[in-house]
Amino acid sequence: MTDIPRVDFAIIGGSSTFSIRFPEDLNREDTEVLAKGMVFDTPYGESPQFKLIRVGDKTALTCRMHGWRPGKVTRADASRQVFWVFQQAGVKKIFAEGGVGAINHLLELRDLVIPNDYIDHSMRQDVGFDGPYLLVMREPICPTQADALYQTAKERVEPEGRHVFKRGIYVNTDGRHFESRAEVQMFRTWFADIVGQSITPEVYLAREIGACYAGIYMVVNYAEGIIRDWEHKDLSDIFHNESHTIGHILLDSLKRIDAEQTRCNCLSLRKETLLKRYEED
Repeated sequence: MTDIPRVDFAIIGGSSTFSIRFPEDLNREDTEVLAKGMVFDTPYGESPQFKLIRVGDKTALTCRMHGWRPGKVTRADASRQVFWVFQQAGVKKIFAEGGVGAINHLLELRDLVIPNDYIDHSMRQDVGFDGPYLLVMREPICPTQADALYQTAKERVEPEGRHVFKRGIYVNTDGRHFESRAEVQMFRTWFADIVGQSITPEVYLAREIGACYAGIYMVVNYAEGIIRDWEHKDLSDIFHNESHTIGHILLDSLKRIDAEQTRCNCLSLRKETLLKRYEED
């Protein structure tokens, strides 16, 4: 096991960067891998492998696919392992990415959405660290980081005629299956725009450890009953051919921000709990 390095920044890789070695395959002169294959002991089991990277003048931790290792660890524990490492490292700013299904009829394949809110439809309840905090989810996404992702993504993909959206409601389900048509129609009545499987419990864990959090999500399929039936060849094409785009957006967005947490409300939305434990007389 390795000692956990102290860093201000972290990137959680999702399906959009899973098909490449991130960040090595981006071949960027401003990015260096300082260490890889780092595994840490956590109270929730052995962590996934992390890399320590330098992007410009910033150092960050990154891991693949939200820490999930099918057949080896539950998704709940995988999330806790990742965020426990971030907590020990002193991480202040977290970026995430992933693929999502389009519920909103205006969304097209390969559109990019930076959601500003979410609906938790998962069954992974109470996935936290039992910290002494009341987590206020009024503004779950850091606006400073969301703006960095938005500006960076616009510069990279809008010249190609693609769309980037700074607002959207992400409904989180458990998977690993896709949702039924009836479920998707229900989500439409909830005013959801996209559906995926990763934003929760990550938004809760980020708030609990006092870190800012924002993610960018590529539309990889139409949800069931929306526009047309999705095709596996579309998923495969996006999976293999869009990783570099998302990878560059993440790294360029990291370069746009600093570790300061006074320009957002994220820290102020973690309150000391009023529920104290008292011994009986």
